[in-house]
Amino acid sequence: MSLPMKLRRAGMYILLTAIALVFVGPFLILLSAGLKPAGQAVFSFPPDIIPRPPVLDWAIEAWTAIPFPTYLLNSVIYVGVTVPLYIIVSALCAYPLALMSFRGRNLIFFAILSTMFLPGEVMLIPRFLVVSQLGMADTFAGVILPGVLSAFGIFLLRQTFAGVPREVVDAARTDGCHELRIFWHVMLPAARPTLAILGIFGFISVWNSFIWPLVVLKDSAKYPVALGIAYLAGITGTDVRSLAAGTIISIIPVVVIFMIMQRHILEGMRGAVKG
Repeated sequence: MSLPMKLRRAGMYILLTAIALVFVGPFLILLSAGLKPAGQAVFSFPPDIIPRPPVLDWAIEAWTAIPFPTYLLNSVIYVGVTVPLYIIVSALCAYPLALMSFRGRNLIFFAILSTMFLPGEVMLIPRFLVVSQLGMADTFAGVILPGVLSAFGIFLLRQTFAGVPREVVDAARTDGCHELRIFWHVMLPAARPTLAILGIFGFISVWNSFIWPLVVLKDSAKYPVALGIAYLAGITGTDVRSLAAGTIISIIPVVVIFMIMQRHILEGMRGAVKG
């Protein structure tokens, strides 16, 4: 390997390391703050991120100061119900938009696509009015229902379904398969990487959901973990150690799910690049 190529590769590694530090640095500082003992300063310059010694006192305090297990269980319920429904509804909406011919198909698709450009805050009042009229305010269903519909999910799956060779669909219809069978046995297996990516994005979105539960919920016993962290901040005040420890606990499930599903993310990205 020539010297210029070695220098180019070394420069690339240095650049990638710097970018990684920009993203990982805040997480390391947060982790350090949650493990530092009371006698060690949290804010210092230059940053001192090595706890001496590491302690779990702040994690225990965060766990007991608020009903943390209840909030974690609530978030698991929200994710476990919302994400499968979100994927199913998105797939059922995307299939006819990609493979069926009917009047107004493109108009419907562009109308759905246009909602992606609206800020989420704009939809808070209409969604709250609908949920209230349905009698779902301050209920688990009221938190779950708006998350089932996603223009992004419909768009992504529609593009994936449209990329399946038309000959495969025509062959299945020639063999006597009805539309639901084509959807289940042909389209869904072909879209497995996309479904995995949507599942991960949906999981992160629902797990970190804050504004909508804050608007629709009154009973703190139904709070998700993101809202519980805000509740913890109100209780602990300026005690950043407990808040940091509680935040670390809340993001552990996200990290675990991402590590489990990272292979599917890479497969989805590889398929998108090939497409």
